[in-house]
Amino acid sequence: MLKQSLQQKLQQKLSPQQIQLMKLLQVPTLELEARIKEELEANPALEEGRDEEANVDSAEGLDDDRGETRDDFDFDAYLDDPTPGYKYAVNNHAEHEDRETAFGSGETFSERLTAQVGLRPVSDRQRMLATFLIGNLDEAGYLRRDLYAISSDLAFGQGVEVSEEELEAVLDIVHQLDPAGVGARDLRECLLLQIDRKLEGHDADGTPSLRLARRILEEQFDAFTKKHYDKLVARFEVGEDALRAAMAEITRLNPKPGNSGADNARPIQAVVPDFHVSVEGDELRLQINGRNAPELKVSQDYREMMQGYAAAKDPDRAQKEAITFVKRKVDAAKWFIDAIKQRQNTLRVTMQAILQIQEAYFLTGDETDLKPMILKDVAERINMDISTVSRVANSKYVQTPYGTFLLKSLFSESLTTESGEEVSTREVKKILEEAVEAEDKRKPLSDEKLMNVLQEKGYRIARRTVAKYREQLGIPVARLRKEL
Repeated sequence: MLKQSLQQKLQQKLSPQQIQLMKLLQVPTLELEARIKEELEANPALEEGRDEEANVDSAEGLDDDRGETRDDFDFDAYLDDPTPGYKYAVNNHAEHEDRETAFGSGETFSERLTAQVGLRPVSDRQRMLATFLIGNLDEAGYLRRDLYAISSDLAFGQGVEVSEEELEAVLDIVHQLDPAGVGARDLRECLLLQIDRKLEGHDADGTPSLRLARRILEEQFDAFTKKHYDKLVARFEVGEDALRAAMAEITRLNPKPGNSGADNARPIQAVVPDFHVSVEGDELRLQINGRNAPELKVSQDYREMMQGYAAAKDPDRAQKEAITFVKRKVDAAKWFIDAIKQRQNTLRVTMQAILQIQEAYFLTGDETDLKPMILKDVAERINMDISTVSRVANSKYVQTPYGTFLLKSLFSESLTTESGEEVSTREVKKILEEAVEAEDKRKPLSDEKLMNVLQEKGYRIARRTVAKYREQLGIPVARLRKEL
């Protein structure tokens, strides 16, 4: 049975301008410059420079697409165009896709290894097998696959019958390539290959530390990784000085030989601060990077086109299509200019609120002066949504007299002390770092002892919370911090 009913519902939709503003708000200065450049290339109605004309939002006597004369023309009438300008832009990549600057391509790590094989006195079959093994290395230069699986791939994929023993012999050839350690199947083998390469270039009698280092890796690798120094001293019957020299030889080795190639070095992206905070006496001065608000204007040529259309008495179809195109481009240019201005204003009010909350920290630079601050605290001060504050804090840098750092690093939760005062977790982490730096490395402090240190200072904190903060700071457990 068919039934017809009338329903009324309220929906909230984002306008194209709001979508554009949100996208611009979350990008840092360098990406903003690239985004502006893209817009300048895509929209001929947008130009760089100062807008000298005070009021160009409307033009008199423009005709609409139906040929009906109107007394005035308002750009707002075209904001609801079914095909807005932003729809004409191609946007088929992920929002946070990593876009790197293209550099001239050189030899890859695999190509360099293959070239070295070509210089060695090996047979064609060995060269082919070595090339295949090189192709199975991971980014760190390790051969993680089993030789039996590689043998099966050669048999079924290329019709080449090869035994594991033959592959093992060819792998020995790969182990002789540079950098030392390449082709290893685990960390222990990688370090042993590098130690053996060093021993080949030294007189065996003159390298006791290298020979001891090799014995440690070969016979007591598990004790080495767990830093059981007492066990190593007893096992090899050496003094602490000799063990310290051997450990120094091991720590100088490269655990990831594949990452030493030039092609693996990622280009370092320069940090351009979005905010500059300076201290003048007892006052803070805020400046926003001028590259965040470049001077943009609507093209004068497009304005003259619209004036020419306004003077036309009886426009034909081609002229109507032309003015539709012009109106769309001008609208898109105005939207973009307004979005840049709104972005600048939002950055300013958000950073001013942060300065008010964290005034003590910006005046002294002491992390213990940081107050607990979450996104909600700033959002309530500036009467904006939390998501807006999040977009401002993300990927933005602030330059201060004490260094340049991410804006989001100023945000932290609160922790209550024994006196009932709320302090920032950043303050607790700072004290935790200082306690680890000052500890006796022969007997590092356990998480429970670190908890006791913090509790003695008046911070009510549990052991598992100490462990969580330690992991966030990248500090290993006490066993791995142990030194001779």
